Amino acid sequence: MARDGCARYNAGMLDAAPLSPATRIDRAQRVALIALLTGALGIAFAPIFVRLSELGPVATAFWRLGFSVPVLWLWMALEPKGAGRARRPSSLSDYGRLTAAGLFFAGDLAVWHWSIKYTSVANSTLLANFAPIFVTLVSWLVFKERFTRTFVLGLALALGGAVVLMGRSLQLSPDHLFGDALGLLTAVFYGGYILSVGRLRAEFSTATIMTWSGVVTGAALLPIALLSGESLIAGTATGWAVLLGLALVSHAGGQSLIAYALAHLPAAFSSVSLLFQPAAAAVLAWVLLGEPLGALQAVGAVIVLAGILLARRGSR
Repeated sequence: MARDGCARYNAGMLDAAPLSPATRIDRAQRVALIALLTGALGIAFAPIFVRLSELGPVATAFWRLGFSVPVLWLWMALEPKGAGRARRPSSLSDYGRLTAAGLFFAGDLAVWHWSIKYTSVANSTLLANFAPIFVTLVSWLVFKERFTRTFVLGLALALGGAVVLMGRSLQLSPDHLFGDALGLLTAVFYGGYILSVGRLRAEFSTATIMTWSGVVTGAALLPIALLSGESLIAGTATGWAVLLGLALVSHAGGQSLIAYALAHLPAAFSSVSLLFQPAAAAVLAWVLLGEPLGALQAVGAVIVLAGILLARRGSR
């Protein structure tokens, strides 16, 4: 009986043997991919909240940070020191890199909102989602990353799906040239943000990055909102609730999940996966705002998802 008990104990110990490094990495990447797509769904609600907001676009963007930063700060304060092998910023270089991430995100929000004034929403949204092109180019030219043909094909397919998704609403006109250029500049800023956060996540926790970069983004957006003449005060409780939802769902929730995922997934692949956001936004606008979702948009969404899956296979 004793020997039998020992045998069962030893068998149990073997069953509980530690996972291999490759298995742990694969599991972490699966969790990160789920977090990334869930985060993309969270930021897909952002256009809905912006559409419902009683304030101007830049003032709305400011409150996105104004309401989320206290929550993020509390999260950072309660986080154990050294959690997940992360460290706290301690030098001018650390704060400088966190500031750069915040400025990239401020540029992304401000320039995108300005682009909407000078071109169609569809043009602006599509061009802003060209960020994967810039992320992949910088990763290749600056960080010397190499990409498989399968990944590049997946990137092209996902971008093509985004074009099909927005196709019926696109307006190609010389009158929109300035606004279209701003939309493309938005993609550059967001690409810079993704790359910055991806590098920072090797050293700092999600809470630290989101808090410090959020403070910088909010501080940069406030004077822009004031100079634009937009009111910072919502007129009703519903207006404040919309701003709170934008802050908690899209930023503290969605953007934080994306930042978490960037510690485990390549920045280039992550930027491709974020093309899930316009597809999800189109579905949400159909369900919540009654905006029509045609067959062409549905086909575009399917193509985007196929491109993401192909890019994932090429990133393994």
